[in-house]
Amino acid sequence: MPIASAALATLPRTHRTADAVAALGAFIGEAALQPGDKLPSEHEMMAALGVGRSTVREAVRHLQALGVIETRKGLGSFLLTKVSGSTRHVPLHLETGQLRDALLQTLEVRRGLEAEASALAAERASAADVEHMRVALEEMERVHLQKGTAGREDLAFHLSIYDASGNPLFRQLLEQIREAFEHFFEKPFDRSDFAGRSFPFHRELFDAIAAGDAQTARAKTLAILDIVEEDIKDMSQ
Repeated sequence: MPIASAALATLPRTHRTADAVAALGAFIGEAALQPGDKLPSEHEMMAALGVGRSTVREAVRHLQALGVIETRKGLGSFLLTKVSGSTRHVPLHLETGQLRDALLQTLEVRRGLEAEASALAAERASAADVEHMRVALEEMERVHLQKGTAGREDLAFHLSIYDASGNPLFRQLLEQIREAFEHFFEKPFDRSDFAGRSFPFHRELFDAIAAGDAQTARAKTLAILDIVEEDIKDMSQ
């Protein structure tokens, strides 16, 4: 559907930000916008919704925080993930004042989610999914061998596993947790060797998923996270 043919309904005067977020979601769905597509300009959204600049900006900031859209300076706002009027957003709130405690708390949650995602990926991954994981793994290995660490590439590999699980909630939840500590994962505790001992397990995890071995995939994921926990405790002292 062409963008021009999708209408944005004028909003009532109450609950403007929440309504603006919902209306933008409906517009995105009706316009059949796909990840990477550009959203209407700020002025276009103001006119269509019948609200002021502050309401539109607040709605955009809310969707940015949820990882739905990305605003690029001088270019506008772009869709990062597919949404519609029926999409319900569930934000996460993490207290990062005590980094060590926050990391250990999220690790407890990650264990259940990531182990299950890996097992489901082993059961459901298509040939295309396996190839995507292989490319991400090889890039992670290349950067790790070159620099001794590969935070971003490591994340990309794990995201490819979440995608292969066939359940988009795994990626959304785990990506939000990881993004909350994006700076930390650039160089954890100023140690380039953080979780370095888990490096070999990533290849073993990939092999298990590619072979359709859910039990081993789960075990290798837990082995990786056990090392992460040990290094958080040791390096934060």
